[in-house]
Amino acid sequence: MCRDQSGAINFTNVLNSSDCQPVELVEEGTWAELTHSSGYYDYTNSHGSSDSTRYDYEIRRIGRRYNVDPSLIKAIIHTESDFDDQAVSRCGAQGLMQLMPGTARDLQVSNPFNPQENIDGGTRYIRSLLDNFNEDLVLSLAAYNAGPGLVSRTGGVPNIPETQNYIEMVLKRYKVYKATW
Repeated sequence: MCRDQSGAINFTNVLNSSDCQPVELVEEGTWAELTHSSGYYDYTNSHGSSDSTRYDYEIRRIGRRYNVDPSLIKAIIHTESDFDDQAVSRCGAQGLMQLMPGTARDLQVSNPFNPQENIDGGTRYIRSLLDNFNEDLVLSLAAYNAGPGLVSRTGGVPNIPETQNYIEMVLKRYKVYKATW
C-alpha cells in the first residue's frame, strides 16, 4: 500500500511511482503512515496513541447499543483523532470522535476527553445523522465533518476539499476494518 502526493491510498505490490511512499503494516488494519505524520491531522494539543485496539471493547458495545457498525465508529475515530483521547483540533473539537463543545453539550457529554463518554456521544451523533439522511453514509459523514445544516443546504456533499478528503479517508478505513476486524 502507498499514499501518493495527492493523498490517495493505492494498493500495489510494486512501487509504481516516485511520488508513492511505502506504507508499513503495523498490525492488522493499522498502518504507520495513516497517523499524525501523514499531515492529515492538525491538532493544537495532541498526545497520539499507537494502540488502535485500546477502545475496541467500548466501540463494539456502544455500536451495538445504537445500531452503528463498530467498524464505522473505529474508522471515524481513526480519522478524527488517530485514537488520541486528548486530541484538540484547531477549531476546538475534542477527544476521540472530535466533538465540538456545543455538540458535546447537546449530546450531554460532560467530559469529551473521557473515552467512553466521547465514543457514546459521537456514536449517538453519527446515528442521528444516519437517521436524518436516510442511512446515506456519504451524506452522514459529510454532515459529521461539515455540519448537517450545510449538507442540507447544499443538497449533497459540500464542495469543500477537507470534507471530500475526510469522507474518502473514513470510507477507506471503514472498508479495511470491516474486512479485518
